[in-house]
Amino acid sequence: MPAAHILIIESTPAIQELIALNLGMAGYQVSRALDAESAMLMLEDHLPDLVLLDWNLPGQSGLSLVRRLRAQSRTRSLPIMMVTARCGEPDKIMALEAGADDYMTKPFSPREMVARVHCLLRRWQPLNAAEAPVQLAGLRLDPCTQRVTAGARELALGRVEFKLLNYLMSHPERVHTRAHLLDQVWGSAVYLDERTVDTHVGRLRSALQPSGYQQRIETVRGSGYRFVAAQA
Repeated sequence: MPAAHILIIESTPAIQELIALNLGMAGYQVSRALDAESAMLMLEDHLPDLVLLDWNLPGQSGLSLVRRLRAQSRTRSLPIMMVTARCGEPDKIMALEAGADDYMTKPFSPREMVARVHCLLRRWQPLNAAEAPVQLAGLRLDPCTQRVTAGARELALGRVEFKLLNYLMSHPERVHTRAHLLDQVWGSAVYLDERTVDTHVGRLRSALQPSGYQQRIETVRGSGYRFVAAQA
């Protein structure tokens, strides 16, 4: 297996060098950009396996870049970890709701940074191709092709939404707490707020809406979410 390729978008050369050095020592391939526009040119040429992104970039901010990447089909599922000095809870929530997959504050431990990169990459490895398709109430999810269809209609889901729907459909009618979904879909080594689940459930419902299946994702007040397989 070739080494994973990581794009570092960091405007401070010394920090960029520190990140690149530690990722290189861990066996990763690294590319670097100092600002959002340079990064976009690099992304047009080649998609990395993961992006490490600072918030305070010259010109377009890192947060704006996250939104821009999530709005484009080609980069919608690209794993993104923000590494920034902005440590307030509102900043973290804003970044995660914009589409960042993880958030790490400066100053940081290089060993922890490498460990979290490893966890994030492992988290987004392709689903097991041997896993059988799941079909409930006319909705079909195929882990092998990573396609979701409702009848003849194919639905466009991001990577997180696909994994979330796969888990909910594989365990229908059960109520899953936000903490449980974070553990099963995102992984126990990831440090995310439970409200991240609400954000991605909202995106999943939006993706299912053209087919009418968004109503199958039911909110259980005070508990969590479930996939309703049976007709009411």
